[in-house]
Amino acid sequence: MSGLEDRTHAVSGALAGVRVALPESRALEVFAGLLERRGAEVWRCPLVAIHDSLDQAAIESWLASAIEAPFDRLIFLTGEGFTRLTGFARRAGCEDAWLTAVAGTPTLVRGPKPGRAMKPFGVQPDAVAAAPTTEGIIQTLSAQDLHGQRIGVQLYGAEPNRRLLDFLRAAGAEAFPVWPYRYADAAETGRVSELIEALIAGQVDAIAFTSQAQVRRLLRVGLADDRQDALREALRRTIVAAIGPVVADELHAHGITPTVVPDGRYFMKPLVSALARHLQAVA
Repeated sequence: MSGLEDRTHAVSGALAGVRVALPESRALEVFAGLLERRGAEVWRCPLVAIHDSLDQAAIESWLASAIEAPFDRLIFLTGEGFTRLTGFARRAGCEDAWLTAVAGTPTLVRGPKPGRAMKPFGVQPDAVAAAPTTEGIIQTLSAQDLHGQRIGVQLYGAEPNRRLLDFLRAAGAEAFPVWPYRYADAAETGRVSELIEALIAGQVDAIAFTSQAQVRRLLRVGLADDRQDALREALRRTIVAAIGPVVADELHAHGITPTVVPDGRYFMKPLVSALARHLQAVA
């Protein structure tokens, strides 16, 4: 059994005999357990790890701005981003001041996850975007007067999110973006190549993506292996699940239509439930 085939065999359950590939890293075992309890055979291949930004000085400078000259608004795209920023603030000795600044600043979040991340710290968002996407944030803010406002914007990875920043500037606001975490490769390229070969060979029934970075890494390795076209075709034949519209949009951008996207609740359990219902239906 190869390293990529590190999986649990199930002999019973609604998904018995179904092989599902999981590129997840942070909550891999939780995700795998949800599927294995339904009898699925899980192929673990975490593609992306999340780490703090290496630019500590830039993060601390942004936090100092948020505390000493509070923004007119704060926008959080992810719960991970809020948690990472709070961790930086704690290590810099200004966590209480940071949370006080958040509590006193009108805050918009892209979806429910940032609100859940904020709750243990005693703060909460003032508004949730109309849809958990960049377009949802823009739609929510479009009817508001942003002219002259200083807006702190939490972004992630190396994603500049030009669409959001350009909208804010066009609306007359001054955007102050911050990138508190970065993505790194979580699995050796050889393991990812094995997964690609299995997808091309039709040995995987379904694959479930929980982030844009996972999609990008898989396709990047496929390109490096000169198998990108074959990989795209394999993904079109495979049941592809996306945790929500952001990941679904990333797949669409690469010519891949996700088969399963939860309706309205973009978390791991709804994703597993939606995937299980689809797999049972096609079985």
